Amino acid sequence: MPHSASDHVSRANYGENIEALRQTGRLEGARWCPSPNYGPRPESATINLLVVHSISLPPGEFGGPYIEDFFTNSLNPELHPYFATIAQMRVSAHVLIRRDGSLVQFVSLLERAWHAGRSSFQGVEECNDFSIGVELEGADDVPYTLEQYRALAELSVVICSAWPDITRNRITGHSDIAPGRKTDPGPAFDWQHFRTSLQAAQAGKSSAEQPPEGAV
Repeated sequence: MPHSASDHVSRANYGENIEALRQTGRLEGARWCPSPNYGPRPESATINLLVVHSISLPPGEFGGPYIEDFFTNSLNPELHPYFATIAQMRVSAHVLIRRDGSLVQFVSLLERAWHAGRSSFQGVEECNDFSIGVELEGADDVPYTLEQYRALAELSVVICSAWPDITRNRITGHSDIAPGRKTDPGPAFDWQHFRTSLQAAQAGKSSAEQPPEGAV
């Protein structure tokens, strides 16, 4: 039976083969930088949540290899005083979106990355079990870039296509699942603009027609 146009959209979005992604958890459009900090999801877990984070190393500074070093347990504590306080931590995310919108993947989306910590969403605890964690290179009070909003919207379309239990209202911030403990992605992240960008990306349109206030 020939595939319809809608079947084609379900199989390929923004350069990603959705069926292959479901099987491998690997994004073709991301640079692969494997982290050892992951584990299997519980057998009963359904991937149904996307969590948006932010990170910068050193804090408030962008560029350099330090985020990748951190997630791969190779951060040199002697390079910056802050690094000495975190170098022994064992954490990861599934994907990092750099300031230019490029993607780096650390953990297969099928696996349990260590990004959420103690957390709860709609009464269900341990969000690592059922979520995908996406880090934005940024800080709570520094505007994110238009490239990052566009990349996050398009990546979200891909992830939601592969795991349709992740609906629009199941895309949330780290601060929402760990209130009082985490603040990212912070007040600088424009959720309204992101959701508008997501809607546009789902429709196959430009995901950044109107930049959010303060975006760079």
